[in-house]
Amino acid sequence: MTTSSSILEFVACLLILSAYATWAYADSIPDDFRQCIDGKISPQAPLPPSCYTPNNSAFSVVLQSRGLNLRYLMPSVRKPEVILMPTHESHVQAAVMCAKKLGIQLRVRSGGHDYDGVSYASEMEEPFVILDMAKLRMVAVDIEEKSAWVEAGATIVFTVGKTLEQGLTKIVDKWQHIADKINENLFIRVIFQNSKTQKGDKTVLGLFNALFLGGADELLKVMQHDFPELGLGKSEVSEISWIESVLYIAGYPSGTKPEVLLQGKPLFVNYFKAKSDFLREPIPQSGLAGLWKSYMEDENALMIWNPYGGVMSNIPESQIPFPHRNGTICMIQYVVTWQDGNTSETRHIEWIRKLHSYMASYVSKSPREAYVNYRDLDLGMNKDGNTGFIKASAWGNMYYKNNFDRLVKIKTKFDPCNFFRHEQSIPPLPVTDINVDIHGDMLEG
Repeated sequence: MTTSSSILEFVACLLILSAYATWAYADSIPDDFRQCIDGKISPQAPLPPSCYTPNNSAFSVVLQSRGLNLRYLMPSVRKPEVILMPTHESHVQAAVMCAKKLGIQLRVRSGGHDYDGVSYASEMEEPFVILDMAKLRMVAVDIEEKSAWVEAGATIVFTVGKTLEQGLTKIVDKWQHIADKINENLFIRVIFQNSKTQKGDKTVLGLFNALFLGGADELLKVMQHDFPELGLGKSEVSEISWIESVLYIAGYPSGTKPEVLLQGKPLFVNYFKAKSDFLREPIPQSGLAGLWKSYMEDENALMIWNPYGGVMSNIPESQIPFPHRNGTICMIQYVVTWQDGNTSETRHIEWIRKLHSYMASYVSKSPREAYVNYRDLDLGMNKDGNTGFIKASAWGNMYYKNNFDRLVKIKTKFDPCNFFRHEQSIPPLPVTDINVDIHGDMLEG
């Protein structure tokens, strides 16, 4: 990259930043944005995009329709100036150009899965619009160029529950040693819930929830050889179709029709906070005992341990941005939910932070890894839109490990003005240093 081109990019970024300052308190954003969209959309589009502003009666319904976490739909949370639902790819291009022209942040929402609401809410001060992709749902298959074979064979599933009184600690101890090494056609996750004994005392229930690509007899042989501690019997095994297994693993009640998957909406909507960890060494039984004690302090706790291994371990860490590969036993997801808005929010969030702190001694280190799709703004936050590399490393290294450096270079090359950004986005290098990478080497191009 030449010096002159760097100067041009620097000037362009200054103009964009000045646009943000100009529009920060403007009341005309909805009208200006809509007029801009109307002037840029392709006449070839079969349908115009749907555009909702706070003055529309349907605005709140559309905003809430794909919001997984009710915490970020509270009245006190900053709302978008516009929700645009494109029906054609040209509408997406127009939204990007118009948001950039008007100096407005653009948030892209698909399923609304973002745990900390980044796709439909904002902790930043700048005005923003939502580009809601709900209507772009076409799937095109090029039969001449590509082929896909899908066999409608049966899938084996089972769920076996064990409490502390039934030896859960020892069974989880064994699971940690085989979860990422067992037959690669067998997936066994553990879902932990608070429960009660027959006497009414608190206990922890572990549900060993599994899917096996094979026959029941083969599964029982694998379990007897590798995981006899669970005591799986043939009566606990069910044979279902592949599409039924999708519903099963997603937690839908038995008998749910597959058509529910076409709705594209979350199964559960709650006020919640979540965190994640990656386990690389088995937690000793003494550590598990401490975990159970902390876990039972919140009645609405949920914890899921998803095993790794198999193909997850075969892909090198540096091949794609997702780096949590070989040597990972499982990913841990911690969740706490509540239904009373902000009444009990502080108590539940303090609890999950305390639990997360307890686990620091047992999970991955340097960095303590986290899963980007279970976004956690506690790890650090970009509030002014211009967070630098050092500050962003706080969360970037946890999500991407060594790949974060490479992602910063890519961001710098393709979005040097940081148009696409949110509370935990990857930052570009400063425009004045755009020729130099984070280690002092020249960037290519």
